[in-house]
Amino acid sequence: MALWQGKSKRKPTGGRLAAHRSKKRSEIGRELQQVKIGELTKKVARTRGGTRKDRLLKTDMASVTDPKSGKNYSSKILAVIENTANPNYVRQNIITKGSIIGTEKGNAKVTSRPGQHGVVNAVLMAD
Repeated sequence: MALWQGKSKRKPTGGRLAAHRSKKRSEIGRELQQVKIGELTKKVARTRGGTRKDRLLKTDMASVTDPKSGKNYSSKILAVIENTANPNYVRQNIITKGSIIGTEKGNAKVTSRPGQHGVVNAVLMAD
């Protein structure tokens, strides 16, 4: 079923609004792209205006920033340790923004939106 990002048919109070036009194709949303741990897999999506957006489907590497030294490292992702978006994402190893991942450098918090940006950027957490 298609996601629709148009105006609601209801008022904030719960009453109905009279529809002045039908749904438009430009208001259709896209399915959520859930990034899992695995060998690098990407999908390219065409956005409005013809721009291309890289959608990450699977990855095993993350760009980790050490806030103390200010250096960036490319580190292997070992597992998803915590995910505030959904507790079930931890056992499914789904990476979203704000999730805490275990890397070779230590635990890191994801700061990018992997399904939107096509990369996993993270900041190393103080242990």
